[in-house]
Amino acid sequence: MYDTEVAIVGAGAAGLSLAYRLCAAKPGGRLGPEVTLVDAPAGPLRPAERTWCFWEEPGGEYDDVLAASWDRLRVRGAGGAEVVGQPSPLRYKMLRSRDFEAAVERRLGPSPFFRRLTAEVGEVAELPQGAEVRGVTAGGGPVRLRARWVFDSRPPRRLPPARTVLLQHFRGWFVRTERPVFDPATADLMDFRTPQPSHGLSFGYVLPTGPREALVEYTEFSAAVLSREEYERALRHYLTEVLETGPYEVTATEQGVIPMSDGRYPRRAGHSVFRIGAAGGATRPSTGYTFAAVQRQTRAVAEAYHQGRTPVPPSPHPARSRAMDAVMLRALDSGRVDGDRFFTGLFEHVPMERLLRFLDGRTRVREDFAIGLRTPVLPMLRTVAELPWLRRRSVAVSLRPGDTDGGGGADADAGTDGGRAVTRRAPRPDADADADADAGADGGRP
Repeated sequence: MYDTEVAIVGAGAAGLSLAYRLCAAKPGGRLGPEVTLVDAPAGPLRPAERTWCFWEEPGGEYDDVLAASWDRLRVRGAGGAEVVGQPSPLRYKMLRSRDFEAAVERRLGPSPFFRRLTAEVGEVAELPQGAEVRGVTAGGGPVRLRARWVFDSRPPRRLPPARTVLLQHFRGWFVRTERPVFDPATADLMDFRTPQPSHGLSFGYVLPTGPREALVEYTEFSAAVLSREEYERALRHYLTEVLETGPYEVTATEQGVIPMSDGRYPRRAGHSVFRIGAAGGATRPSTGYTFAAVQRQTRAVAEAYHQGRTPVPPSPHPARSRAMDAVMLRALDSGRVDGDRFFTGLFEHVPMERLLRFLDGRTRVREDFAIGLRTPVLPMLRTVAELPWLRRRSVAVSLRPGDTDGGGGADADAGTDGGRAVTRRAPRPDADADADADAGADGGRP
């Protein structure tokens, strides 16, 4: 009756992680389900290589394929003041998508229950029993794949209605400098010594992999993306005027856009169809980090399946965390709080390990309350009082497949050098008037 027990649409972080967890060896030698992973053919629907970042203790399941990791993190205020901390026992980890994919494929290789199918999926149709994935192969042939359960990780065509929507958008350069200028032991999460936009905030982000090598990104939280020329102008300014690196070579690039909103992402699209990953709400609204939440969500789905329960993906973030994110986003979007002071104040007054646990939704109520007291209390209370009266509205932002599956720079899932958001913004005074608003992405940031 079924062609496969489980069909997974999309081979990003969420799709690969779920396939791996479903097919991994089970306690007691029980057999796993037959899993078919449907990946887009080479071309614009397949995301470019991207970077995911996250924090966890040493000894994680992907430690053997990390590009780098750091036990010291730094935040710099607009005036240059530094906050440096060690979030022990946590480490900040950087994982490249190609290394993650290769590791998962090695682990899945021996499994007789896993197969991969290349096709462009047009729709997932609910059936009286199960569901059917419908699409075409690269050669134009039809694909009809019937499954008991379907997990769809493709980004939604439209964002869900929300009270607040900001875009976290960024462009990064992998650079090599002529002289040693980076501290390989310290990652810069947020450097606010960048020209600030009229609405929102901007910061630099530096992940050094050696004294002369680093991923350097320019990131904004704002209403719309920039042109590529604007990103690159900002990156040149940050490298030469702020970091004073001297001559450098750009060896690779990545670009992304991540929606930050208090919209509610439905995780069930039918009796047998579920959404996972960014499509299932795994992106943390206040930060853009996704990869760690994807691991929690896919682990829970696989556990439910193996225990004979309906494998509904759980909410990746606690309700209390989502409520606090809604307040923060609204306070930033309304201009009631200054982004530089808000974030540097948190890192200055809250122990870094506790703050990272807070950003992961793993703090207790009393810890959340103590952290809340380190924010601008009156503006935040005003925002809390305002939120219940705001109407959720549809958002005129549409992301193509490949624009959000998890993280780079700050998270987590970073992005592609293609794709496009339908929104545009007025160019800055020194920008070309006809510049396109390039977007991309798979990912995350702080």
